[in-house]
Amino acid sequence: MGEYKATIRWQQSEGNFREGTYSRKHTWSFDGGLSLPASSSPQVVKVPYSDPAGVDPEEAFVAAISSCHMLTFIYLAQKRGFEIESYEDDAVGKLSKNEQRVSWVSSVVLSPRILYRGERVPTREELQKLHDDSHHECFIAQSVKTDIRVNILE
Repeated sequence: MGEYKATIRWQQSEGNFREGTYSRKHTWSFDGGLSLPASSSPQVVKVPYSDPAGVDPEEAFVAAISSCHMLTFIYLAQKRGFEIESYEDDAVGKLSKNEQRVSWVSSVVLSPRILYRGERVPTREELQKLHDDSHHECFIAQSVKTDIRVNILE
C-alpha cells in the first residue's frame, strides 16, 4: 500500500546527559520538506528540559487521530451528497496507567464543529453514521487500541 517516513533528529546541546538534565528539544522532518520543532511534553518532563513550544508525541498522536477522522469524514460526506464549508475539532487525549503501571493515551475525545453549505444537512442519524463509518475507515483509528469517541455537537 503506502510507506510513510519521518526523520527525527536530536543532538545533545545543553544540560548534563548523565544527570538527566538535558534538553529534549528535537526536530521532526517530513518528506514534503516541512520540519517542526518537537519536544517531550512539559507534563511529562518539566521545563526547562522540555520545550512547551514544540509539538510533543502525545499532542501529535491526538492530532493524527483527529486529522484522519476529519479527512475520512469529509470524504464520506462528499460521497453522500453533503457539502462541508468548515470542520474544526478540539480533540482531547487522556493519559492513564495500564495494568503494568505504564502511561498510555487511553482515550481521545473528538468534538468536531462542522458547518455545511447548501440545503442538504445530515440528520442526527446520518451524522452518527458518518462518524461511525469515518471511525471504521480511518486507518489511524484502526491502528491503535486507544478508545476514540466522538462528541457530536449540534
